[in-house]
Formats: sequence, structure tokens, C-alpha cells
Amino acid sequence: MKVSSPEPDIPGLCNCTKLRRAARHVSRFYDVQLAASGLRVTQYAILGLLKHRGPKSMLELAALMTMDRATIGHNLRPLERDGLVKIEVGPNDRRVRMVSVTQAGLERVALGRPGWDRAQAEFEAEFGAHNTTAMREMMDRVVACDLDGADRS
Repeated sequence: MKVSSPEPDIPGLCNCTKLRRAARHVSRFYDVQLAASGLRVTQYAILGLLKHRGPKSMLELAALMTMDRATIGHNLRPLERDGLVKIEVGPNDRRVRMVSVTQAGLERVALGRPGWDRAQAEFEAEFGAHNTTAMREMMDRVVACDLDGADRS
């Protein structure tokens, strides 16, 4: 009689589950630190990208955030409603929507900066400076992986 090996702990081994669990944990922490600014960490990241890299098309912004166009649109709606970003027709192609941060958006980024600084410092103190740097480098490599979901069989 052949003894079968125990089934592996799929949730404990699943790369996606582990990444999403860590992302939710860190996102909640940053959201708490940014609460005084009225921004969530994703909104703060979008405004920060626009502040530091200038106006972007929705597709460019989606790529920078590793989101699809529908998701970036969903995230931009409250920012536009609150006057923190401006979405305009592209200058060369009316189908393109250009997104830029407004003065109110810049002020909100400045309001959130102390919370972001606290979050960064506390995370690094807890996780370690070397681990924090290595994690950011590793996450960049993960995003750069060719994982388009295409059937490779």
C-alpha cells in the first residue's frame, strides 16, 4: 500500500495570498498614518506621482500604479470630485485624458507628508533598514516579471 504525502498548505505557500496579505497589512497602517490628511495611501501615491512626475495620461498613470484603466479611473473620481486632480482632454488626441495635480492636491500632499514620514520611519524601525531596502528592490523586480496571465501551456 502506497502512502500518499500530505497535501501542501496552499494558502501558506501561495505567493499571491502572501503578497496581498502583506499589502493589506501595510496599507491599513499607512491609511491610519495619513488619516489626518483625508487621503488613503493609494490616493496619496497618485497625487505624489503627479506632483513629482508631472501630468500623465490615464493610461500612463495606470501603468505607473500597476492598475488597469478602469481601476485608475475609480481611484481618480474622488480626487477629481474634491478638486485634488484635474482631468482634461489631451492636447493632441481628444480620446486621451490627461491627469494633473491641482494646487489643492499639492496642499493635501503636504498635509499628508508628516503622516507618510511617520509611517516610513515606523515601518523601517520595525522591519529593519536593510530589509526595507531589500523589500522595495524585490517588489520592483516582482512588478517587472512577465506575468501577463497568458496561457503558456
